[in-house]
Amino acid sequence: MVRIGWDVKQQSATACERAETIRKALGNRSLVMVGLMGCGKTSVGRRLSAKLDLPFVDADEEIEAAAGKTISEIFADHGEAHFRDGERKVIARLLKNGPQVLATGGGAFMHPETRENIKRAGISIWLKAELPVLMRRVMRRDNRPLLKTADPEARMRELMIARYPIYAEADLVANSRDVPHEVIVEEIIEGLLSGPLAAAQKSESHPAEPDAPE
Repeated sequence: MVRIGWDVKQQSATACERAETIRKALGNRSLVMVGLMGCGKTSVGRRLSAKLDLPFVDADEEIEAAAGKTISEIFADHGEAHFRDGERKVIARLLKNGPQVLATGGGAFMHPETRENIKRAGISIWLKAELPVLMRRVMRRDNRPLLKTADPEARMRELMIARYPIYAEADLVANSRDVPHEVIVEEIIEGLLSGPLAAAQKSESHPAEPDAPE
């Protein structure tokens, strides 16, 4: 007997089960997307949030809303140090609202206090991309304050050298490349279930037995 549509229904059920498993394992923690500009934190993060039925929040959008200015305007009017201080405060506030998928700016994870806050209240996911991929993406738009130089590619290479060793402290690394975003989302989900959230799943499945009475 042929069951038309059975495979699709089975796949859908499995996806729902995996999403529920991840949500339970997360508790009140957030999934925090980190990485350089152009790596896909927002686009992949939105799809990941939809797949897991979690809210999506973009820290840069929250910063702009709080300041009433674009990030480029904040950089121009007040400088990078002012922006980073505001970014630190906004992310600390947003991390209290988990569970959610939170996309952060490229420099956010570089701040020690922000890294510690993410470690305490979230699972960090580094979307790691190679230089050619990043440059193809970022040069489509003229809204990157750190790339407003005579040689944007050289500047991006400098950022990679400075930041990649710090990004490597993330709980999970996903390879951002020119494939459909759904592929990367699936890889992240598999990575979460087999990596950072594996211990929480085991604890959920096998709760510790109470101590025997003395």
